[in-house]
Amino acid sequence: MNTKDPVVIVTGAAGALGRAVVQRFQADGARLALFDRDAAVLKQMFPGAAFAEAVDIADEAAVAAAVGRIVQALGRIDTLVHVAGGFEMGEGVAQMTRASWERMFGLNAWSFVALAKPVVAQMRVQGSGSIVAVTAAAAGGGQALKGAYIASKSALQRLVESLAAELAGSGIRVNSVAPTTLDTPANRAAMPDADRSAWVSTAAAADAIAFLATRGGEAVQGQHLRLGA
Repeated sequence: MNTKDPVVIVTGAAGALGRAVVQRFQADGARLALFDRDAAVLKQMFPGAAFAEAVDIADEAAVAAAVGRIVQALGRIDTLVHVAGGFEMGEGVAQMTRASWERMFGLNAWSFVALAKPVVAQMRVQGSGSIVAVTAAAAGGGQALKGAYIASKSALQRLVESLAAELAGSGIRVNSVAPTTLDTPANRAAMPDADRSAWVSTAAAADAIAFLATRGGEAVQGQHLRLGA
């Protein structure tokens, strides 16, 4: 790698999809800046990463400080891939607690705002950049016992659309991928009897993210690329 290689931030880099995204950009020679809950795990998984830190993605100050360190060390930010988020189910709307609502919105919606503030500021200086969030196909409509999760992912989609409109003509693109069900160890364990034929592999999802983030997707702005049937 050298200073001409693109700088890519990946949040949730230690998760199943995050790992696939990191490997996809790593294969292209990107300089990687990785966020997750445990820096030691990140450094063990990806010893060649240029930057790996434990960052609370819902903490605006912590996110801004981490992004500042990335810019200081690597000089720029070409792509942000926001994989990190949260999923919970089990509470109906009439039984929902404020704590679960705020937890889902903090992880899935506010985290995008917290990241966008310093990342967009740097991309404006450069005059270019790409942001790709991971939303969910489920954001298109309500489902029983998933109210807080779906509402927060729907909010994330609206934030993606709003930011894309605000950045139109700036050279900065904002999009999302919206998977149905990802084929991950956690989902296989949670749904052992499910038909996995229509599930989306993490490698395929990472390829879709790379398409949106790089030159191949330069004409796409403010869209949600649905993945899976």
